[in-house]
Amino acid sequence: MNTVFLLVMLIATAGWITSTVSLRVKSLQMQADRAERRLALVLEHLGIEEPEPAGMDEVRALLGEDRQISAIKAYRRITGAGLAEAKLAVEALAEARKS
Repeated sequence: MNTVFLLVMLIATAGWITSTVSLRVKSLQMQADRAERRLALVLEHLGIEEPEPAGMDEVRALLGEDRQISAIKAYRRITGAGLAEAKLAVEALAEARKS
């Protein structure tokens, strides 16, 4: 009986810790997103464009060879971006090349 009680308490404590950490991470992510939006507004107001990361020639070359998946992989490696962000960026580059 005592072992079951300790196991239940351990599981409850683990659940509480997990939810607390999850809420803190979500709060920090919201703060980071807000800071990024503000920074983007400041840069836009000052007319400063974010410099292009070094190595984007490789991404453009892969797009020129019609190797979009490889271009996305290269973009992720170069910038550290996530999959969704890299996909959108590479699609925008491909669209700009067509124009």
